[in-house]
Amino acid sequence: MSRAPWRAPVATRSNALHAGAWWLWALGLATAASRTTNPLLLALIVAVAGYVVAARRTDAPWAHAFRFFLALGAVVVAIRVLFAIVLGSPIGGTTVLFTLPEVPLPDWAQGVRVGGRVTGEAVVFAFNDGLRLATLLICLGAANALADPARLLKSLPGALYEVGVAVVVAMTFAPRLVADLLRTRDARRLRGRSDRGARALVGVARPVLEGALERSVALAAAMDARGYGRTADVPPGVRRATTALTLGGLLGVCAGSYGLLAAEGAALGVPLLLVGLAAALAGLWLGGRRSARTRYRPDRWGARSWLVSGAGAAVAALMAWAAADHAEALQPPVAPLAAPELPVLPAAAVLLGLLPAVVAPRPRDPARPAAPPGARRAAPPSLPSPRSPE
Repeated sequence: MSRAPWRAPVATRSNALHAGAWWLWALGLATAASRTTNPLLLALIVAVAGYVVAARRTDAPWAHAFRFFLALGAVVVAIRVLFAIVLGSPIGGTTVLFTLPEVPLPDWAQGVRVGGRVTGEAVVFAFNDGLRLATLLICLGAANALADPARLLKSLPGALYEVGVAVVVAMTFAPRLVADLLRTRDARRLRGRSDRGARALVGVARPVLEGALERSVALAAAMDARGYGRTADVPPGVRRATTALTLGGLLGVCAGSYGLLAAEGAALGVPLLLVGLAAALAGLWLGGRRSARTRYRPDRWGARSWLVSGAGAAVAALMAWAAADHAEALQPPVAPLAAPELPVLPAAAVLLGLLPAVVAPRPRDPARPAAPPGARRAAPPSLPSPRSPE
């Protein structure tokens, strides 16, 4: 049976999605989340990110860290609400939930309150604010679960190679540590040992830390064997031009961004920003000449990568447009207390983030081994024909 033309193919080495597309998609969702404090929209963004991760993640070690980002987001919301209850909130209100014993503070600590009355408006405001920060973390966790850090490192320009290696090592440390922790706990359960309590924690922590140390030593040896940190000889004029273009470009980007945000310099903001970006890119291109390295089988930015990254950009752009026309729906007031409403147009914009779950290549089923490209399916062995009676 032939595959449906609209259905995404199974991911292989040749058609795998570019790692940068997943990060652009996640950054688009995070940008949309930063524009609203509506808990219904934020919950919808989390649901969209979770569905795409569940549909397109692989069995790689970093792909199983998404649930820990969900737990981290829940902790962030709980801490934000707890701080609002204990330390007070600048949001007033008339709906008093309960009153805590207030601790008297000295005169130099004016403006700080510990205890006192807790209003429903303050708790709702803290919950919405904490949920927005948790949504940002969950969006970044979705990118971490979907994008291969090693493949993302290959796509960086040569001038950012050293910085990219440090970022990739930092990004892969936590997921691999979590994978080691789960594997060690499963091994203790199979041996009939308890995996709870302080004694079990000590028994699990030692092999996990030993594995992390062994991976660090192996990584250092592999980086040294591949010539990490060695640079090619370039003329002094090229080095000075690279430094001038990079620093000048960054200053131009900062000045252009300030001009766009300030009311007085809006006319000069766009030209300064464009000139700064051009100078910074030229500096990165010249700086890449110092890093003499080649790429083996570089990743292609195909049509599916454009669709995935475009979906994230569309969500961010439509949410920014809705922030001006639907400001009250995206930033619902907490006083007086009222149930939030789900705006139709911003919700439809968020649902565009589900496009990667349709167009991105599907992960291969781990139960079925991948056949090499070009290989034909072997014919089943034929049974011997029965002998005729003599």
